[in-house]
Amino acid sequence: MTAALQPCGLPGIATAPGRPWPLGASFDGEGVNFALFSAHAEQVELCLFSADGRHEITRLALTERDGDIWHLKVNGLLPGQLYGYRVHGPYQPEQGHRFNPHKLLIDPYARKIEGRLRWSDAVMGYKVGSPRADLSFDTRDSAFAVPKSVVVGHSFNWGPDAPPERPLTETLIYEAHVRGLTMQHPAVEPGLRGTFLGLASDAVIEHLLRLNVTAVELLPVQAFLDDRFLVQKGLSNYWGYQTIGFFAPEPRYLAKGALWEFAAMVRRFHAAGIEVILDVVYNHSGESDELGPTLSFRGIDNRSYYRLTEGGRRYANHTGTGNTLDLSHPMVLRMVMDSLRYWVEVMHVDGFRFDLASTLGREEDGFDGSGAFFDAIRQDPVLTRVKLIAEPWDLGPGGYRLGNFPHPFLEWNDKFRDDVRRFWRGDAGMTGDLARRLLGSAERFDHNSRAATSSVNFLTAHDGFTLLDVVSHARKHNEANGEDNRDGHNDNHSDNLGLEGRTSDPTILAARALRRRNMLATLFLSQGTPMLLAGDEIGNGQGGNNNAYCQDSPIGWVTWEGADEALAAFVARLSALRRSLPVLRQKGFLHGRARARDGLPDVIWRRPDGSPPGPHDWHSTQFRCLCVELRLDADRLDPGESPVFAVFNAGEAVAVTLPDTATAWQMVLDTTRPEAGDEPVRGGLEAPARSVLVFVPAPTGEPG
Repeated sequence: MTAALQPCGLPGIATAPGRPWPLGASFDGEGVNFALFSAHAEQVELCLFSADGRHEITRLALTERDGDIWHLKVNGLLPGQLYGYRVHGPYQPEQGHRFNPHKLLIDPYARKIEGRLRWSDAVMGYKVGSPRADLSFDTRDSAFAVPKSVVVGHSFNWGPDAPPERPLTETLIYEAHVRGLTMQHPAVEPGLRGTFLGLASDAVIEHLLRLNVTAVELLPVQAFLDDRFLVQKGLSNYWGYQTIGFFAPEPRYLAKGALWEFAAMVRRFHAAGIEVILDVVYNHSGESDELGPTLSFRGIDNRSYYRLTEGGRRYANHTGTGNTLDLSHPMVLRMVMDSLRYWVEVMHVDGFRFDLASTLGREEDGFDGSGAFFDAIRQDPVLTRVKLIAEPWDLGPGGYRLGNFPHPFLEWNDKFRDDVRRFWRGDAGMTGDLARRLLGSAERFDHNSRAATSSVNFLTAHDGFTLLDVVSHARKHNEANGEDNRDGHNDNHSDNLGLEGRTSDPTILAARALRRRNMLATLFLSQGTPMLLAGDEIGNGQGGNNNAYCQDSPIGWVTWEGADEALAAFVARLSALRRSLPVLRQKGFLHGRARARDGLPDVIWRRPDGSPPGPHDWHSTQFRCLCVELRLDADRLDPGESPVFAVFNAGEAVAVTLPDTATAWQMVLDTTRPEAGDEPVRGGLEAPARSVLVFVPAPTGEPG
């Protein structure tokens, strides 16, 4: 039986009980169904706003409740309607309850959010300055300052769009910021710079294809807010790691304010064979600690959404941002899973990089690789077919979990970053560590049937120095952040090669260029999944700022003027070389096992004179030139394989003996001569100081 419609005070609009699913605001052609989870609320009110968001038109009580889901159907409403919630309940911070109906709340399931947060004491649930702090209660209406949720109706025509589904053995990830990559790009239309449409412009896509990039990994694009302390300093939350809407794209990236812009970006990337991976922040929200604003989750059901301590008043802070979402709660886990599926099924994204992913695996007794979040992911038929990447640490106890995530997760490998930087900086005793990184960090990842591609190898990422700054600065220079240079990492394993910062000295510039080429060559020659930081390939720097999280400015943006075209060409050459040689991008780990078909080991380590390193060599401070011969792993059969012999020389020039396992070799890479073509090797060979050399068997008929 259909429930009788009740008038709601708006012409032509009436209400009905509606249904408890799906959560959020759902338009069905006749009206909008609203459904909101709150286990501890006593009353929920839906607030409808004028088109400009300035006036609250009416409030409607969600009188129906199925379990902990409150719901209401409003017939006659159309997409574009602005709304929010007010939730009544106990204000008892000591027990974890912070209900305050004077505060307008963003729908956690809002598909679109309009407006930006206007910082005011009115958005706080307590009286700022009160001696009782967060135990006090504020009665000011916050609606004027809070972004509004928007009812949407999806009608994007995807046409023949299909996910590229690139195998991990062919994947090259390019980490980029929507604004940062395009704000200074001369070939991107000025009105589209800093937006999804600008990111998907012809100029950007052509650049990515030149580099053989197969996936762009975007810093957070889910709706986020700017921290109050940054706004007060005239800065902003540039990186976006303060999410407030897990289903809504960030409004500032929409040139025309329309959701189809994100979809159009994805479709254009897919047409070029490039996947889209989103950096997502499900470990915390932008509401901070008990002294933060009441914008959404805190006012809807604080005790359910967050991990609380001290009986409920304080927040567990495993993330360093003031709060931690409680994914052990079934409805919070459901929200995360619904969000992930939404971005895959509706927005067609191809994968996710999970910020501070150790937090997602925290159960009552700490991190659990078989916890609820991982179990939910692994049983999900939608999410198991996309790429999943973990940042394998957080700031809580026992938070560093590199290598502990279950299949099918890949993991950011900071050991690769640090060891490669230290080897090429010339730190003593690093050759053994380099060997481990070249083979995909098997000591971390070769267990439980994981693949060598599990290791996401990177030299730099958004958090830290750019590659140019790694070779130009011995210390950080974060003064522009307004924190007296106290923020950011102090140990960057960097070096200025003779002079701090910018210089015109040709000797220093040549040394810096060579070191960058050596590091990049190491990245592309290593087993695992390589990741480039946007701008590294054209010599982009940040003036030594290694924590540009608040720099929505030329400091944080990629500088395209004066781009190092020679370096970009070298990176393109490296990626093409990796693509052409399957031995460099294997799924299985190499352990030096003899292959049944020819008796040769799949990996052979050598000293420059051709002899195998002894136990003492691996720990020697004098062992700075490592040679390695690679073949397909012992379990693979490929009659057309091409073995690779590579030399990594962090020391002075040294004579190198080529292996006798091939009749003749040809050199296909010499980082000291980046423009040199393939060369047959004749007679003796000397590896130049601080160089990477790569050889493959010479074609039949080539002289040795």
